Amino acid sequence: MAIETIARPSARLSEQTLLDMHWTMVLSRRLDERCWALHRQGKIPFHVSAMGHEAAQVGAAFAIHRGVDYVHPYYRDLTLVLAIGVTPADFMMSLYGKQTESSSGGRQMPSHFGSRTLNIVSGSAPVATQVPQAVGLAFSIKYKQQCGLVKANDASQPRLALACLGEGATSQGEWHEGMNWAGVHKLPFICFVQNNIYAISVPMQSQMAVANVADRAAGYGIPGVVVDGNDVFAVYDAMAAAVKRAYNGEGATLVEAKTYRQVPHSSDDDDRSYRSREEVAEWKGKDPILQFERRLLAEGILTEAKARSVDERARAEVERAQVEAEAAPWPAPEDALGDVYAPSEEA
Repeated sequence: MAIETIARPSARLSEQTLLDMHWTMVLSRRLDERCWALHRQGKIPFHVSAMGHEAAQVGAAFAIHRGVDYVHPYYRDLTLVLAIGVTPADFMMSLYGKQTESSSGGRQMPSHFGSRTLNIVSGSAPVATQVPQAVGLAFSIKYKQQCGLVKANDASQPRLALACLGEGATSQGEWHEGMNWAGVHKLPFICFVQNNIYAISVPMQSQMAVANVADRAAGYGIPGVVVDGNDVFAVYDAMAAAVKRAYNGEGATLVEAKTYRQVPHSSDDDDRSYRSREEVAEWKGKDPILQFERRLLAEGILTEAKARSVDERARAEVERAQVEAEAAPWPAPEDALGDVYAPSEEA
């Protein structure tokens, strides 16, 4: 089953929206690069990178109602959460584990994003658990609409749930259970798979016997579509079609964005053990930010001077975020028990 994208919703994006997309991608890359440097300097213990995934995540984020629709990101979704409203300072606080970290007060693992105000649901460490959780939210959305508790076209209310994951997570039982439930009940749910070929060190052909994750969608009775994850416009168009289906009560969609992570799986991984430097170099030549910049330059939306200004502004914002995080207080040891157990009546 395929999604019709003939109308190409991306053609209606304003120049300012395209520049906002570009800004988010550049900001994410500069923040990402700084985090790798901080890890190598021994200032932070762990980092998961979004390098190479920026186009896929920006295309997805800008297609939904950001800050209103529910989003279950996965650990590689730095660019996506920045597009929704998480700040570089917020992210730096999580890397340093500072008291003012917004998702958990410094107790959650870095890149396990969460924000009540932005409707970003905090992730669990086990792979793919976000899928049945997001499907449950989608079921709640549909139930409330059917019961008349909210109007189906009320833009102030969440109208879909989006779950993001890598292709390796689709080998987990939770993914299959969630997808089956979404298909049976025609839920307003989007499964966004960012296929970067490797589930840590395991290549896709060792994970599944089909060419595309989206091929599995038919087994759940929902549409599946494959897009170039390095093309912002292609991802946006596919996601916009999926959003329209969800908002119109037509059910769930699986969108698979083919992309590549340009760096190791995480700061604890050595990718030289399972992929060649030639392969990495080839994919770096398809860098999504450079592709997008070339398109904007060709259409006169961006100039070389503006591009340099964006880069300088992004670097300055990352620098401010680091300074703010390093100056923030550490959580007290007793804070580890806060917001976990309800206070006893005797307390």
